[in-house]
Amino acid sequence: MEVYLKKLEDELKLRKYSPKTVMSYVACVADYLRYKQDSFDCVDIDSIKKHLLSKIDRGMSSQTVNQSLQAINFFCWNVLKYREKIDIRFAKTPSKLPVVLSRDEIQKIISSINNSKHKLLISISYASGLRVSEAIDLKIKDLDLRELTIHIKGAKGNKDRITVFPEKLAEEIETLTANRNPDDYVFASERGGKLTTRTAQLIFENALRRAGIQKDATFHSLRHSFATHLLENGVDVRYVQELLGHANIRTTQIYTKVTNPMLRNIKSPL
Repeated sequence: MEVYLKKLEDELKLRKYSPKTVMSYVACVADYLRYKQDSFDCVDIDSIKKHLLSKIDRGMSSQTVNQSLQAINFFCWNVLKYREKIDIRFAKTPSKLPVVLSRDEIQKIISSINNSKHKLLISISYASGLRVSEAIDLKIKDLDLRELTIHIKGAKGNKDRITVFPEKLAEEIETLTANRNPDDYVFASERGGKLTTRTAQLIFENALRRAGIQKDATFHSLRHSFATHLLENGVDVRYVQELLGHANIRTTQIYTKVTNPMLRNIKSPL
């Protein structure tokens, strides 16, 4: 089994998949091979279906089941060189609206943070629409304070993009990055290197709690709020798509469902 998993890992790395995706795909396929137990070089559609059904029976989410199917598909095609169609449909995922924070709630969250670096981390993540991984990976050389832009490198799908930088934070970022190497992380850890994803998430979670906000928000809600507030300000959805780095505009259009001014003007009949 380990031989096949090593081949899978090598194939993923050759195609420049992110370390997180490599780890996830290898774990999914390892789980499937343990279920299969033998004949690892043979593609058995029936065993794949039963494996996925066992996940559903254990109450696993549609996203988890679909990721397993994606990983197994990749393994069969690229490692086992299986060229027949694996006729298994992806599980239907629930259509959920993103959790969006109001402008007032964003300000309460930021104001509740005393640590200046942490406050700046949350502020820029909201103001520039950053994912948590993009925020902690941000380097000083990626900031262009003259043009008020940020160059996001190797983001989701290994794609680069340009997003906006808030002018009101320029002075604070200059103070934070003064006399430092351009290759240094903007939000460096006190122990050196970058902050961990979990540390950044905890900074947000603690600030959300101190602000007394009851919404089921996460760090990613800052990015949801960025997109929603831009649309509310009249920015064209195609520009918002570019700033977020969405490959498909339908992904961006989900935010129009939480920012429709005509719906807000409708009064309840009660």
